[in-house]
Amino acid sequence: MTSQDIFNPTSNDIYDIQIFGKGPEGKLPLTSKMLREQPSGNIFGWTQNAGMGLPCSKLGQKEFLIVSNMGGVKRSDGKPIALGLHTGHWELGAVVKEAAEEFARLNALPFAAHCTDPCDGRSQGTPGMYESLAYRNDAAIVIRRLIRSLPTGKGVLGVSTCDKGLPAMMMAIAGAKELPGLIVPGGVTLPVRNSEDAGKVQTIGARYAGDLISLDEAAEAGCKACGSSGGGCQFLGTAATAQVVCEALGLSLPHSALAPASQNVWFDIARQSARCLVQQESENRAAKDLFTEQSFRNAMTVFLSFGGSTNLFLHIAAVAHAAGVKRPAINDWIELNKKVPRIVSVLPNGPVNHPTIFVYMAGGVPEVMLRLRELGLLELDCATATGEQLGTMLEYWEKSERRKVLKQMLHDREGVDPDDVIFALEKIDNLDVKGVVVFPSGNICPQGSVVKSSSIDPALIGNDGVYRKTGRARVFTTEEAAIKAIKEMGGAKKIEQNDIIVLICCGPLGAGFEEVYQITSALTHLPWGKTIAVITDARFSGVSTGACIGHISPEALAGGPIGKLQDNDLIEIIIDCKNLEGSLNIVGYNDKSIGLENGTALLNDRESRKDLEPANGLSEDTKLWALLQDVSGGVWGGSVYDYGSIKKNMR
Repeated sequence: MTSQDIFNPTSNDIYDIQIFGKGPEGKLPLTSKMLREQPSGNIFGWTQNAGMGLPCSKLGQKEFLIVSNMGGVKRSDGKPIALGLHTGHWELGAVVKEAAEEFARLNALPFAAHCTDPCDGRSQGTPGMYESLAYRNDAAIVIRRLIRSLPTGKGVLGVSTCDKGLPAMMMAIAGAKELPGLIVPGGVTLPVRNSEDAGKVQTIGARYAGDLISLDEAAEAGCKACGSSGGGCQFLGTAATAQVVCEALGLSLPHSALAPASQNVWFDIARQSARCLVQQESENRAAKDLFTEQSFRNAMTVFLSFGGSTNLFLHIAAVAHAAGVKRPAINDWIELNKKVPRIVSVLPNGPVNHPTIFVYMAGGVPEVMLRLRELGLLELDCATATGEQLGTMLEYWEKSERRKVLKQMLHDREGVDPDDVIFALEKIDNLDVKGVVVFPSGNICPQGSVVKSSSIDPALIGNDGVYRKTGRARVFTTEEAAIKAIKEMGGAKKIEQNDIIVLICCGPLGAGFEEVYQITSALTHLPWGKTIAVITDARFSGVSTGACIGHISPEALAGGPIGKLQDNDLIEIIIDCKNLEGSLNIVGYNDKSIGLENGTALLNDRESRKDLEPANGLSEDTKLWALLQDVSGGVWGGSVYDYGSIKKNMR
């Protein structure tokens, strides 16, 4: 196309230009008091409302803002004009519509604004992943600013689904906690019977490279993983875990997390959430009523009982910070972790890999909370989205028709006992189900690390419940180099069975604290992969499995000891899956064992590697984010911006 093409019209109707408009009919229902006392913005807001087509008779209704992460553009028949970045936000417009119509039925005036979100699956292994966690902070700021940009708003309803959009939405509402606030979770994608889930399908490249599947099998599996066009992934990854935590905090209606997207029950949740928000406002309640140290402890407890994504260690701390509540420290997690049993059997770490919709049908978050109530692990006087105390809500749930009907449907349609999805307490001891996470410490990670111990292959765990491994280090400074070595099973740096992949320069300063699921997923689905352990200053997807230790602190580029490791160092990993304790240490080099004490001395004497550098393509914005979060408490502080800490460090 040339300038001449642009300036020569394809049709003369482009010259049918109207210079003046008629303007809306009617008059603003102003009063003398309003004109004398109201800010000009409030009055001009009415002018804008009329300009958008609102009848003047409806001006003055209570205003509520719906903020969503919706993305993409559809035709009237639902077919795509422009695709969204992922299924998690593709159907959210329908939820916004249902909620808006319900506000209107309640004689309230709905507004809608949007701040869309990325897909961590789409950006795996790409420079897009460098922006992922930084996006969360930026989006939380944008959404909070949008909320404040409707100064006459009486409440905010968030609509969100996925890995970063939902934590950002929680942070934003926590930052605007003087208003009533609720979130409608975006639900989950339906599974496809006899097909791969959206987690396993992300490994088709590694499996094809390893001659485990054909090109045709890869193509078919890649096409059929999503059983519906909306919702988060079918496994308990970060998206699903964030929905669980949101409900456990009281920010979502009871039994709303993990609902099947794009179905009637999902739309009913949207309508009921709108009604609930209007009720909150009429009763002078606000989101701040939900954010207490006790409610965050409940959310932590529910999270641990589900066995969810380790990314929520970051997000729960970030939401607490936004709400002005004390952030849980690593010691708080360690203490609670030893008290809470794993209750849910779900993808990706079982014991049976049920899809997340099965958890919803088995009772979801309220059902898990019933078990935790029996164990005395919940604060029952915390507020919920309905305004009732948690204990009252659980009494209603226990007797509800909904609980009975959905459990029976799961049993009758799928032949699945709901008590095998959300364990009856008497089954926990018989199944020998252990806790979810361990926080290894040692000379490689003096400020801590985390491993999802429940996802380690049971065949690798001794009769005493301890995973032990000593192996040689194979060090990579980029994810790209590591995945290449895995796919080629050799090349310039050969990986052999029983090696330990050391992946560095991937923390906040190195690569925006990237998520390295393509590494862990490849190892999970390769025959020899389970013999390989991974240690890294990066983070993992909630669907990752295996002996994968992440969040190693300090990171390599912050001078952490992990940045001193060399090829052929001997690394010892001990993870006690029963007592939930662990260690990670260098104990030798070049096949020579020198013991823990000498290994520590060796690290202390070494300089950091000369090849440590940030990833190519790391943006200036993300570099700034990394510096700011580092002085704000870092990884264990939620990777947030803390004004007081930043100001102190500037002096």
